[in-house]
Amino acid sequence: MPWSTTHAGVHRLLKVRPLLPRGARGLLAISGGQDSVCLLKLLVDLRPKWGWQLRAVHCDHRWRPDSAANADFVRQLCEGWGVPCEVVTADADYATEAQARHWRYRVFEALASQERCTHVVTGHTASDRTETLLYNLLRGSGTDGLQALAWQRPLSKASPITVVRPLLGLTRQQTGEFCRQFDLPIWSDATNQDTGYARNRIRLELLPYLQQHFNPGVDMTLANTAELLTAEVELLEAMAGELYETSVLPPAGEGEAWKIQRSRLRTAPLALQRRVLRRVLQQVTPAQVSFEHVEKLIALLVAPQGSQSDPFPGGLVAVVDGDWLVLKPSMTT
Repeated sequence: MPWSTTHAGVHRLLKVRPLLPRGARGLLAISGGQDSVCLLKLLVDLRPKWGWQLRAVHCDHRWRPDSAANADFVRQLCEGWGVPCEVVTADADYATEAQARHWRYRVFEALASQERCTHVVTGHTASDRTETLLYNLLRGSGTDGLQALAWQRPLSKASPITVVRPLLGLTRQQTGEFCRQFDLPIWSDATNQDTGYARNRIRLELLPYLQQHFNPGVDMTLANTAELLTAEVELLEAMAGELYETSVLPPAGEGEAWKIQRSRLRTAPLALQRRVLRRVLQQVTPAQVSFEHVEKLIALLVAPQGSQSDPFPGGLVAVVDGDWLVLKPSMTT
């Protein structure tokens, strides 16, 4: 088997990060583009060293006239390398990328469970991580959104299956070079050039501009920033969880109010105050919690007796009652 520096790098990475342990059953998400073909080739070549059992899945969204041909291409490529491939065709028209992604991950979970796979493996790269960070930054996400594509995560809250991304240490330029080095066939997806999609504009217009005028290595620089943020978010979440347990009283029964102890929160760092209050609001409001919503509660931590916020989505207001912030229905709702 030909061996490259990319093979060696991913092999070393998997020894340090147990993303796909020895003997794991992996379901590979393969689109046919260069990143997923690079992933497929690497894992097929490394399979004898790790004893993995590999299967593949291709999701046909029916968005393009050539989608069926794309699916056949992926099936033949996988089976030529000894990887059984399941093609799943969308049963509805998914109008947005978010809806399509939700459908794909439902497919992954159903097929992985059926085939007793322990891991779903995707071909996301450092470039995808950078694009996601920029996309979330421009939409106003906090640090949780900016951490962007962790190396691994649970497939869903209730699932024992793990999503892993072993190519996060490679840029899209590197996966392209790998595919050219081994003369790998690639399916070109025309929708990747459609700047009607925000992510494509980031990839095709914003990132090249940043590379030309600010930093040629911006892909890896911002991907490393996302990696740093991931570790910091994990630490802050653990600390916020401890503070939440000692400062928040959920309703004891139907009709009871949420209560937040002001004195405990006031002595905590602002970052932890915001995380605790955001966690409360996420449980009591039907809408997405904004920065402004959290700041309303922050201001009430030092406000005088009787002060209150204007209504949050869903109709609750926060009222200062001694040492407590009490969330209760607004009198006007």
